[in-house]
Amino acid sequence: MESVWIAFGLTLFAGLATGIGSGLAFFTRRTNYRFLAIATGFSAGVMLYVSFVEIFVKGADALTARYGDFGHWVNAASFFGGMLLIGLIDNLIPAGENPHEPHPEEEIAPVHDPSAPLPSFSAAAVVEQGTPSRFHDHSMNSDRLMRMGLFTALAVGIHNFPEGLATFLAALHDPALGLAIAVAIALHNIPEGISVSVPIFYATGDRRKAFVYSLLSGVAEPIGAGVAFLALRLFAGGGAQVIPSEVMGILFGGVAGIMVYISLDELLPTSRAYGQGHDSLLGLIAGMVLMALSLLLLK
Repeated sequence: MESVWIAFGLTLFAGLATGIGSGLAFFTRRTNYRFLAIATGFSAGVMLYVSFVEIFVKGADALTARYGDFGHWVNAASFFGGMLLIGLIDNLIPAGENPHEPHPEEEIAPVHDPSAPLPSFSAAAVVEQGTPSRFHDHSMNSDRLMRMGLFTALAVGIHNFPEGLATFLAALHDPALGLAIAVAIALHNIPEGISVSVPIFYATGDRRKAFVYSLLSGVAEPIGAGVAFLALRLFAGGGAQVIPSEVMGILFGGVAGIMVYISLDELLPTSRAYGQGHDSLLGLIAGMVLMALSLLLLK
């Protein structure tokens, strides 16, 4: 049972990192975009490396032990099944605005400092030759803006559900592996926290309310862990030790697919948007190197 509580704790830590992003928006003098670029690139590096080198391989080992060479086919199907699951969630529950779209410093300045002037969103809505502005349109009425912020929070929460599932299953099988995934997901939740809190702040002028909604959007991850735990208990009637190896293999294949999709669809584009030069690549390589060293030292 202790391993279950460790897995829940790591999942809760990863989910509530949305509050860190909101805190960075409200309680620092300015947003460090280079940190966000490197951090999200680092998160992608950890997820990609651990998915292909560790989790996918563990799934293949478990499934080939049960099904022989056919296990490789089952593992591949599980991997792409995980991608399909998160892809369907992406298409069925789109965010009102992309939760990974960076907010420029002029836009976030009033969030940091109440005395800072509000940017002219309406004037910036269209620039020369009809090119869309880099500003989010916060000139809309507060009710619509609040709905957008809440819908973004809901979308982030639903997207976080399979991430909680991935963290919990990995930590249940191997706490050290779960810790690495939890840190990667926590880093990737930081810019999501900013994206949830900023529109709610402009709608309400209330920093506390914006912070709370941002924090709550990450609670979906421990909820995902809870659903995974209940499903496993109902299916296997016990802890991780009695879960059939073929079931864990299929779950690992699916988790690997989910994390690769998140890395390619969300993290790397976000890192490129926040960063300059090779910031994204530096973060990606650093994440892979650290994950490789961790796995080698733990063997």
